[in-house]
Amino acid sequence: MDKKFFLGIAVAVAIVFFAAAFAGHYVKSTAPAAPSEGRETLYQVSTIDALMLGVYEGVEPFSGLERHGDFGIGTFDALDGEMIALDGVYYQAKSDGTVAIVPGSATTPFATVTFYEQDVEATAGSAMNYSEFSTYLSDRLPSENMVYAVRMHGTFPVMKVRSVPRQSPPYLPLTAAVANQTVFDYRNATGTVVGFSLPQFFSGLNVPGYHLHFISDDRTAGGHILDMTVPAGMDAGLDITPEFDMVLPTSGPFTGADLTKDMSADLEKVER
Repeated sequence: MDKKFFLGIAVAVAIVFFAAAFAGHYVKSTAPAAPSEGRETLYQVSTIDALMLGVYEGVEPFSGLERHGDFGIGTFDALDGEMIALDGVYYQAKSDGTVAIVPGSATTPFATVTFYEQDVEATAGSAMNYSEFSTYLSDRLPSENMVYAVRMHGTFPVMKVRSVPRQSPPYLPLTAAVANQTVFDYRNATGTVVGFSLPQFFSGLNVPGYHLHFISDDRTAGGHILDMTVPAGMDAGLDITPEFDMVLPTSGPFTGADLTKDMSADLEKVER
């Protein structure tokens, strides 16, 4: 990767919490005694608001991205599908419904990855849809001001995902691009939910709240989650991630993008 192409922004977020914060009927600590040094970082390429404006040019190769995480989500050059990184393998969920392993030479305009090491686990007390489960899980988090990588595995009675087809220049804003998204409704889909829960102060940089993708166990289905049913008894693993490292393009469309506007309303439409 050309180091001159990026401006590295390292933001260390100090997170302090007490063991008592994990107490409760549905939440238990599974943190290792001493996490591995350098693996507790949320690494991000570009910003969500830049993507909202149509900055879809891939700027970081996956051969470089994978050095920063084995778990995460994002997209591809020209917005060509949904990215899911799981257990060190990067997948592309395409708009035609197929899933492929991503070559190292492919590039991303926006991605968020980390090395997943579970710290906390929460269990669904009853069957819930996406919105209900998001509220349920948020009520059981140690703090609303922390970054969490979220991982769930099991059979989901309903899994509704989308993927956006490859775009052509001149690029339209994301609100227009997703108008041509392909939506897939799966029933009793067995696989893994991969994503993040981010604090509200990430607004403009990333998606505040939950941003989740799905990949099936047989690696034939996947995408950005629009809705799902989380069955009773399913566990959600959470990795508390206290450091943040973001790289920004120093040339190309990003440098001229107007990132001063509040695009939260449009982002909400795009996400759901």
